[in-house]
Amino acid sequence: MRALVWNGVNDLAVETVDDPAPLNPHDAIVKVTLTTTCGSDLHFIDGYLPGMREGDVFGHEFTGEIVEVGSAVRERRIGERVTVPSFISCGSCWYCRHDLPSACDTTNPNAELQQPLLGHPTGGIYGYTHPFGGYQGSHAEYVRVPFADVNAFVVPDGVTDEQALFLSDAVPTGLMGADFCDISPGDVIAVWGGGGVGLMAARSALLLGAERVIVIDRIPERLALAEQKVGAEVIDYSAVDSVQDALREATGGRGPDAVIEAVGMEAHGTGVQQLYDRAKQALRLETDRATPLREAILACRKGGVVSVLGVYGVTDKFPMGALTNKSLTLRTAQQHGQRYVPRMFDYVQQGDLDPSWLITHDLPLAEAVRGYDLFKNKKDGCVRAVFRP
Repeated sequence: MRALVWNGVNDLAVETVDDPAPLNPHDAIVKVTLTTTCGSDLHFIDGYLPGMREGDVFGHEFTGEIVEVGSAVRERRIGERVTVPSFISCGSCWYCRHDLPSACDTTNPNAELQQPLLGHPTGGIYGYTHPFGGYQGSHAEYVRVPFADVNAFVVPDGVTDEQALFLSDAVPTGLMGADFCDISPGDVIAVWGGGGVGLMAARSALLLGAERVIVIDRIPERLALAEQKVGAEVIDYSAVDSVQDALREATGGRGPDAVIEAVGMEAHGTGVQQLYDRAKQALRLETDRATPLREAILACRKGGVVSVLGVYGVTDKFPMGALTNKSLTLRTAQQHGQRYVPRMFDYVQQGDLDPSWLITHDLPLAEAVRGYDLFKNKKDGCVRAVFRP
């Protein structure tokens, strides 16, 4: 089969690789219909997350059709159209039974690679380094789905492939971030980052009852989507002296009731702090340019919630004192997609959510290298590029 593979830092290629085969009777093989770029892929493409090996297939956000099932698969059938959350759940360990599927104790066969850094390993994820399980990813014609009865969700009638695609990762991550905010009527939520996850977090916050949502970014196309498709207010951080001052002015001096950070370790910013972070990251003295994370913590009102969706490693100058002295609650996780799938399908079927507008570039898999160049470098107004194998 053809697949987009990693051959080293900033070295991608579409190559022929072996077709996936079932390794366990609970597996299914899915023929990929659509798969999409994600900002978290850029972290290992740029060399900030170690653990990819030459020839690894990456990609973790996809939808497709089941073409083969193992002998122990009971709920799924060949021919079903499915969406698959990016983190892999076994469905039966302590964490999965407590609705924390991305923390699964079973699905990461390389747990020992994570334990020194994290203390306890996460679950596995498709196409996302060997410390996260070494699973082959979805930027391919076919992908193996472990524990198919738990992880493959049938796409209902009336939900298109383009809509179902983003229910794999961008929508559940954004919805989880908004859910963490414990939104009450009248709340104002600020979202750092207008990429796919940030826009879905903003839309989810409105669906969960926020009165106002403010999206902070600098890319005109993203800011336009936030206003036109989400119904959010926007702040172009490159056009204001201080995002914190702008948010105080927008909220009567109090600050947002909750903040969502949806950028991650390769954030852009302004001023001396950005230069400091870029220099330390370039020298590998830290992994993170954490300007929006620090900014979100400082901007949040006292007693509010800080919801962190961006991927981070080792963050320097973390404002722990602000969290304590302002009585803030910090909530974060890798996405628990399986928890949110039924609600997401309901939103789409009711017409409350249509994530398909995230697609700005629709390409064949053969053009995936170009797609990542467009996405990474924000060329031609690219918000999300999707690939059709």
